[in-house]
Amino acid sequence: MVASLSARSRSLCSRQPPSEFSSSAGHRTDIPHAVTGDTTERDFAIESRGLTKRFGKQTAVNNIDLAVPRGSVFGFLGPNGSGKTTSIRMLLALTQATSGTISVLGHSMPDRLHDVLPRVGALVEGPAFYPFLSGAANLRRLDTADRNAPSITRRARVQSALERVGLSHAADKKVHAYSLGMKQRLGIANALLLPRELLVLDEPTNGLDPQGTREVRSLVRSLAAEGTTVFVSSHLLAEVEQICTHAAVMSAGSIVAQGTLAALRQVGDTRVRVRTPDAAGAVRVLTHLGLEPTHAPNDGADPDVVAPLRGSHWQPEAIVTALVAGGVRIRGFLIEEPSLEERFVALTGEGFDVVQ
Repeated sequence: MVASLSARSRSLCSRQPPSEFSSSAGHRTDIPHAVTGDTTERDFAIESRGLTKRFGKQTAVNNIDLAVPRGSVFGFLGPNGSGKTTSIRMLLALTQATSGTISVLGHSMPDRLHDVLPRVGALVEGPAFYPFLSGAANLRRLDTADRNAPSITRRARVQSALERVGLSHAADKKVHAYSLGMKQRLGIANALLLPRELLVLDEPTNGLDPQGTREVRSLVRSLAAEGTTVFVSSHLLAEVEQICTHAAVMSAGSIVAQGTLAALRQVGDTRVRVRTPDAAGAVRVLTHLGLEPTHAPNDGADPDVVAPLRGSHWQPEAIVTALVAGGVRIRGFLIEEPSLEERFVALTGEGFDVVQ
């Protein structure tokens, strides 16, 4: 499905947003909550409370609370099958929620559906086009169906959108000859035919090669710089880390954490990692410094010794000096910041694809 969005389905209204860094009730009680300050409903492009979707006896999305700040690049992260696309379909009024409330761009849905959707561009569940029309002809036809699109600028806007996603060279090629990645780009181009306050992209780098992935990331950054709120769903941790300012983590239909990426990173401990053939000596020295070292496996011949720096006043250079003074031969020394990969795997109990 590509933008502009059709006016199908139903939706609901809005309440108070969740805290800046939070976990869903009943799932993870070890995640701290942060105070949001003076945020109001106008500060959020998307809000939901208690949003739930059931198919018969199966609960696909369970009681999710989302707060997507305006102007953010918001990553909706989770393994495949965790409920991301179903959630997006409810947020955009493409399917009816079983229960819960939704607000998009400050308006309840579907009460203000016709006011909201022209301000939203979306690529959901992969693009669908006329296979025997060219890419440019598809965009012109879709633009014609948008009553808010001025016909006098149609060709220029189509050309500009194709250029922006790197498809100018294939504008006149029939879509049945497009690769999956090219179709993804064409779907994004369609979402960009008119200026949008909110852009929703469901797995936008699906099928793209590494160069195409980099180009989409660059495009998302440029849109955010122009003031567009970008909501990106992905199962790729690297994608979220590189382009997003905020994120929510889905697991088995529930949100288990959300907040700024900085807040999500701060949940773990910064650690010192020492690679040495003198592991016992390193443990002795680090223990003397008040740290709690442990042995950690690695792929090399020398073992690693790892110690959290939680509450420690020791600077890295002082730790190195103490190790050397203690007769420890150092083959490698690293200060490790909290890993989003480790944190998210701990939250979901599942692995993420971390590279593309």
